[in-house]
Amino acid sequence: MTYEFEGRTEKEAIDLAAEELGLEKDGFDVEILETQRSGLFKKGFVKIKVHTDKPVRYNPAKSSDLPANDDDDEARQRAADREQFNQAVFGDPEAKTDFERKLIDFMETLIRHMGYESSVSVLFREDRKIGLKIDSDSSSILIGKKGKNLDALQLLANIYAGRQGEEGTRIILDSENYRIRREESLVRLAYTVADRVRDSRTSILLEPMNPFDRRLIHTTLNDIADVETKSEGEGLYKQVRVYYRGSMR
Repeated sequence: MTYEFEGRTEKEAIDLAAEELGLEKDGFDVEILETQRSGLFKKGFVKIKVHTDKPVRYNPAKSSDLPANDDDDEARQRAADREQFNQAVFGDPEAKTDFERKLIDFMETLIRHMGYESSVSVLFREDRKIGLKIDSDSSSILIGKKGKNLDALQLLANIYAGRQGEEGTRIILDSENYRIRREESLVRLAYTVADRVRDSRTSILLEPMNPFDRRLIHTTLNDIADVETKSEGEGLYKQVRVYYRGSMR
């Protein structure tokens, strides 16, 4: 299913989508449809299209609501309330529920059938989200190039969760803190590419990325006045083009 949302910034549009659909921000793919930056006589806005195959809680009457004036208190409060509601709970790596025990057993069995030994534990718990940590002597193989093996394992974990009646629960897999290291690397890449684009006043097409990585690039560069981004391609792994504002008009 696809849904469209607007906000004065990309973050505001994504926050609105997450709230209206009842999903976590990494539970859907975001496509930037239109961006208009603030000017002397016009307000900025971002229009996005959300793609998800997860069950949603959606109220169309509210999907296009924007704050009535320039005061951001309501939007900030909404974001703060959601952040508090979804505060991660760390500290207990042991399974607490029957579902968590089944999920951990499924992942350890799956990895064993691949020919590797591992120990899987709970990394964090949030509302409608569970993080699992994979410890293994073969972590580099399980992560794979650009994290593609880890993404594939994560997809299987989410399919399994759906078959256990937990369609609304998002499963996040990590190993050797790859997700954090990847995020830091992508932020550095985004700024480096932005500098190159500003110097050359052309565009640069990045490697194919999953939805979370693409969104990180978009968000990182969203506030740079003379640089814009857009996703190109089909399927899950699309490419982000970073271009100098005005060069793609």
